[in-house]
Formats: sequence, C-alpha cells, structure tokens
Amino acid sequence: MRTPFVAANWKMFKTVHESFVYVKELARLVKDVVDVEIVVAPPFTSLHTAAEAARNTNIGVAGQDVHFEKEGAFTGEVSAAMLKEAGAEYVIIGHSERRTLFGETDATVARKVASALAATLTPIACIGETLAERERGETFDVLNRQIRDGLGGVPPAELPNLVVAYEPVWAIGTGRTATAEQAQEAHAHIRRQLRETFGEEPAAACRIIYGGSVKPATTRDLVTQPDVDGALVGGASLDVLAFHEIVARSRPEAV
Repeated sequence: MRTPFVAANWKMFKTVHESFVYVKELARLVKDVVDVEIVVAPPFTSLHTAAEAARNTNIGVAGQDVHFEKEGAFTGEVSAAMLKEAGAEYVIIGHSERRTLFGETDATVARKVASALAATLTPIACIGETLAERERGETFDVLNRQIRDGLGGVPPAELPNLVVAYEPVWAIGTGRTATAEQAQEAHAHIRRQLRETFGEEPAAACRIIYGGSVKPATTRDLVTQPDVDGALVGGASLDVLAFHEIVARSRPEAV
C-alpha cells in the first residue's frame, strides 16, 4: 500500500520568521500522524530555518526548484548539494509555473530529476496539460510526452523514490479543480504509462499526487480515488490550519 504524500508549496510567500512559526505550529498539529508523509516547500531563504524547525518531527522539507549542475556561474540558482546541506530531503521539479513563466522544458526537467536523485533528494516531478491542450483532446499525449522526455531516463529501480505530481495547469491558482473522476482518469493513465515505461512493480510503488487548487473540502473525494496518492497544495497550504485539515483528510483512516 502506498503511503499518502501531502506537500505544501508556499511559492514566493513567507519570511524566515513566518516559516519558523508555521512549521512549529504544524509539527504540534500533526505530531500523531504516522500514516501520511508530510512535506513543506518554503522559499530558498527559509529553507534552513524550516528544516531546523522540523528537526525531530514527522515533517520533511523540500526545495521549490534545483539546478542540474553541481556548481558554476549560474546567478540565482541553487544546486542539489546546497539543498541537502540546508536540510532539504525533497525538491519540486518542473512545476507548471516554472514551465510557463520561466521556460522550463521536459529536457531540463530530465536533467534536474537526475541531479536530485544523484544527491538522494526525492524529486516531486510535475506534469500536466494546459486548458487549450485539454480542450483539443491532447491531455494523454501531453502526459505521455512529459513522462517520456522528462522522466524516461530514470532507472526503473529509482522510480519508487520519485513522486509524480499531476497538475492540470488550468486548475492552478484559478480556483478550478479537476473533479475526482477527471483526476482519477489522468492518474490512471499516468500509472499505465509508467507501467509501460518502467515495469509493473516500479509503477505500482510510485506515488502520483494531485496538484491544482486543492482545498480541505475537495481533499477526501480526490484521495479516495485508487490512483490518487495525495496532494501538492498551493494557496491553501499558506494557512497552517487549512493544510493540517488537508493532511487529516488524506489519512487512510479518514477515507
């Protein structure tokens, strides 16, 4: 059975102090949760502080991005080794905002995933279609391409160490959420494609989480779907009580 995975992507929100206060409060709220993997992804400036606040708790910390080189003349970038030293155990890669606003491609995603795995960071690799692509009936073709070109180089034995986040781009920051049935349809397709690419056992072990305007009220319907293994939460995760509620509604005993 796959352990539910719930991650808070704070994006460009929260100061160092706000991050510390949030993690301490979240740790108090989730101290008895042992059946959900809980992760927060603060801005780079708050990463070390969040990791220190999460020390000896059941909360993991993720970077929001990573560069694929170990070091070099890349102003403003952060390497996998730097994330590890700051206390990160996970890293978000290929988020739709990185793709649409900053021009990331499946090729850069592939290099970043390889860099993260080499540093023993767990990649949270994001894939998903735009509204125009969905309306043209291209959802599965887009997902196939993103898996092939972005994740295809992952050794099959490493796939269970990867989290795939399905993000319908049309549902991010818009208040629109894919229905539970739409999410399951996409997740089931992703798992079939992983099975064809990596084999039955790695695909069965890989967690596929949903990201797209997730809120406490929508969580339970989503996570009860057989191929939805948790959530990548954006705006709702900025409020610690709302994020705690999403975690609580993702627990196997709650569904």
